[in-house]
Amino acid sequence: MANKDEPSQQAGNTAGDKPAATAQGREVGKKARQWAMFCHIAGLAWMVWWLAPVIGGVIGTLIVWQVKKDDDPFIDQHGKRAFNFQLSMLIYCLALCITVIGVFLAPVVGILDVVFTIIAAIRASDGKDYQYPLTIPFIK
Repeated sequence: MANKDEPSQQAGNTAGDKPAATAQGREVGKKARQWAMFCHIAGLAWMVWWLAPVIGGVIGTLIVWQVKKDDDPFIDQHGKRAFNFQLSMLIYCLALCITVIGVFLAPVVGILDVVFTIIAAIRASDGKDYQYPLTIPFIK
């Protein structure tokens, strides 16, 4: 017999299956949250793409975003933000690498890229909005 103080759980209605509400109050389904998360995670492609580590994050994010942007506005919003952030990080790295002191600061940009990307992916997975810091808004 169920205790009245404990909330009952319906079969198939776990926290991962429930739509999450965004800041605009719109509910976001599990698939949309996953693809929005993949938009951010694709930005880490620069870490494993040995042919062009400098642009891997931009291309990875761009591909995922372009393929899935029409499926849900939540995916489109996160894809734009992830692309803008990765493109901003690319520009910052290139600008730093042409200066002597920037060669030493470029790894800091790489670390910030990883940290902010992981935070954004977690927020997208939770169905929440996330605004990257240090981002130039190329696409609105």
